[in-house]
Amino acid sequence: MVKDFPLESMHKMASKLAEAAECAGEQGKFWEMRDRFFANQKDLKLENLQSDAEAIGLNKEAFQQCIDSGKNAAKIKSDMAEGQKATVRSIPNFLIGYAEPDDKVKAVKMLTGAKPYTDFKEAIENLLSSKK
Repeated sequence: MVKDFPLESMHKMASKLAEAAECAGEQGKFWEMRDRFFANQKDLKLENLQSDAEAIGLNKEAFQQCIDSGKNAAKIKSDMAEGQKATVRSIPNFLIGYAEPDDKVKAVKMLTGAKPYTDFKEAIENLLSSKK
């Protein structure tokens, strides 16, 4: 599953912010950090990361060590490559499919962008009816 797909073309710090979210995740606060970034999109700066960490209750020293180490950069690049292989070009993207006997996932439909429930329902119903 691709979790990180930072769009550098839209935000020059997207990859570093993705790393920061992963570092927050090491302390069980990935989604809290992600939500903070989305809530403060107009004021996203690397120098604000420590105050973001403090605001969501992270151990600031451990968080800063994680950020400085860059240890999540390779994982994020791997997620990007995996997404690009699946022809992901923007977010959000949803791949609808099924698990094959070898535990690989076979994607048969991609929904791109914010979609209504009915689009998901139709895609899933079509998949289920084709598997009968």
